[in-house]
Amino acid sequence: MVPITLDQEAAPADRQALTLLIVATSQHLSSPGLRGVLQFLETHDYGFELNLQIADPAKRPELLELYRLVATPAVVKLHPAPCQVFAGNTILEQLKGWLPRWQQLEMVSGLGMSLRPVENDGSRSQQELRLEDQLLVLRQENETLINRLGVQERRLRMVAHELRTPLTAAKLALQSLQLGQIDNSRCKDVLNRRLDDIEHLSKDLLEEGTTRWEALFNPQRLDLGSVAAEALLELEKLWVGRDLTLLADVPADLPDVFADQRRMRQVLLNLLENALKFTPEGGQVTLRILHRTSQWVQVSICDTGPGIPREEQERIFLDRVRLPQTSATTSGFGVGLSVCRRITEAHGGRSWVVSEPGEGACFHFTVPTWKGQHALAQSPP
Repeated sequence: MVPITLDQEAAPADRQALTLLIVATSQHLSSPGLRGVLQFLETHDYGFELNLQIADPAKRPELLELYRLVATPAVVKLHPAPCQVFAGNTILEQLKGWLPRWQQLEMVSGLGMSLRPVENDGSRSQQELRLEDQLLVLRQENETLINRLGVQERRLRMVAHELRTPLTAAKLALQSLQLGQIDNSRCKDVLNRRLDDIEHLSKDLLEEGTTRWEALFNPQRLDLGSVAAEALLELEKLWVGRDLTLLADVPADLPDVFADQRRMRQVLLNLLENALKFTPEGGQVTLRILHRTSQWVQVSICDTGPGIPREEQERIFLDRVRLPQTSATTSGFGVGLSVCRRITEAHGGRSWVVSEPGEGACFHFTVPTWKGQHALAQSPP
C-alpha cells in the first residue's frame, strides 16, 4: 500500500481526516479517468485533511474480497466510517457528489452533544443525518452485491461452456471409434489431450479468484494452420458421411501468430462446430485463413445456414443469447460466441460476423502475427 501526500495548502491541525484507498493497476493510474480523479483531489479542498493510499490489486488481491470489489479501478473511503466503495466510469462524479455530504456530516459530528434538533422548523438531528448517510451506503452496497451476483452467474455460464468444448471433442472421438472411423491409438490421443484441457481449465478456475481471466493466457509462437487442421479432425464426426462440402484455404506461407494454443483451438472448435451444426445437407462450410496485413492474420469461417438478421449480429456475442429461429433445433448454453469474442479481444484482436438472412454467415476474427514477442518480453527494462 503506497501512501500519497497531495500538495494542498497548509491546513489547521484540527481538521478531520479523510482517508481514501485507490485500488488500481499502473495502467489504470495512467488512464485519463483516474488521472482526473487524482487531479481533482489535489486541487479541491472540502475541509478535510486528505490521506490517500494506492494499492495494486495484483499485489494485494485480498483487498478485492475485503472491500467486495466487483471491478477495478475503485476508490474506497476508509475513514470516516462507514466504509464506501466507488467504481465504474463515474468515480469522479460520485466523489463530487459525496464530498460535500461528508463535510456536512463531519461538521455536525464535531458539534457533539451540544447540537439540539429543532423539531418545529423541520431541521434534521445529528442522528437523522447519520441514519440517512448509512442508508445511502447500504443502498450502494446492495447495488454492488447485485452486480457481483451477476458477475458470478456469468462466470458459471462461462465455465460450463469451456468444459463443454473438450467434453464434446472427447465424445465425438469415442463415437468415431465405435463406428470404426478412427483406431484406438487416435482415440486415446484425442482423449488424453482433451483431459489435459480439462485439467488446465480446472487450474485456471482455481487461480481466477485472485487473477484476471485474461492474465491466465499463455501466448506463444503458434502455427495457426496446424491448430485449425487439428480442430477439423476433432469435429470430423459432424461432417464425415454428410452431404456437405468442406473447404479449407490455408496458405502455405502463412506466418506464425502470437497466441495461446489452447484458447485458439477453443475458438476454432466453437466456430467450426456452429458452422457444421447450422449448415443443412447439401450446404458448404469454408475455413479460410489469410495474412491480411503485416500485423494481423484473419480467420474466416463461413456456412450456408439460415443466416443472422442484422439487428441480431451484435447481440449474439452477449452471454446467453440464442436466436429464436435456431434455439428450438440446437442445443447449447448460448455463451459460445461471447467466449470467442472475449478470447480474441484478450489477444488484442477483434471478432465480428457478416450475414444476411437465408444466405449463411461468415464469422471473422483476427490474431496478431509473431514478431519475436518473447524476446521483447524477456529483455531487461
